[in-house]
Amino acid sequence: MSDGTPTPAGPRRPERTCVGCRTVRPKRELLRVVLPAEGPAALDPTGKRNGRGAYLCRDRGTNCLTQARRRHALVRALRTTSDRIDWDSLAGDLDTVPQEVLTSPR
Repeated sequence: MSDGTPTPAGPRRPERTCVGCRTVRPKRELLRVVLPAEGPAALDPTGKRNGRGAYLCRDRGTNCLTQARRRHALVRALRTTSDRIDWDSLAGDLDTVPQEVLTSPR
C-alpha cells in the first residue's frame, strides 16, 4: 500500500482476462479455450491441454463468446484465422459443460 502499512503476504493466485468481456478474474473462474496444433478450437475444462489458450467467463460463457466473436477477440488471442474456430460447436460445448465443472474450484 502507498501509505506504508504492511500488506499480509498471502498466496498469489493467477489471474486471467476473459476475451469476451475483458474482465480480469481468478483463473479458476474462467474456462479455457484451446487451439491445438491441428484441428479446431475446443473447450479445455481441465486447463491442461497442449496448445494456445484463451479464457472465457464460466458463469456467462455464451454471452462472452458472442462478444468475443463480434470483436474478433478470440481469433486474435489464439493467433489464428476464423476458419479454425467452430463457433456453433463452442457455444454448444459451453451450454453442456457439467455444472460441477462450472462450480468446482479446480
